[in-house]
Amino acid sequence: MSRSGTPRLIARRKSGQIGAGMRRAERGEEMRARRWFAAALAALAAAAPAVAADDSAARHPQTVVVGLSEYQFSPSRLRFRRGVAYRLRLVNRGTELHEFAAPDFFRAVKLETPGVLNRDRSEIEVPPGSRKDLLFVAEKPGTYELRCPDHDWAGMVGEITVK
Repeated sequence: MSRSGTPRLIARRKSGQIGAGMRRAERGEEMRARRWFAAALAALAAAAPAVAADDSAARHPQTVVVGLSEYQFSPSRLRFRRGVAYRLRLVNRGTELHEFAAPDFFRAVKLETPGVLNRDRSEIEVPPGSRKDLLFVAEKPGTYELRCPDHDWAGMVGEITVK
């Protein structure tokens, strides 16, 4: 059946050229068009739950809270699962500015809120008494270095693992 057959039938039916005395070939063409349309609707309906599941995961990410203070990340070892949406909530409980620097990790994830990162997307600055959220989906398995560039000398380092 050609795609042009369906609009042609519709136009002929609207003009009154096809009525009760429709020829067998024309009825067959109309039935094929109806089956094709029904199959297309069924395919769309089958795909809808998968799209809804992806939207649901993005709307309800797993929250992981990391405290930043003098001179530590708490926890300092973070573990994420590949393909899962997360909200990384960074809370600065200290009295100094702290950075959450993990450039390799940021390159290995799908960032949903890249605006919280600095210009070169290597770190997130968190002023004292504030918090910042990063929404992302972990994509690339690996182990990534975490540090506060201003305080790594004092032991403010950590590790991020994606399995």
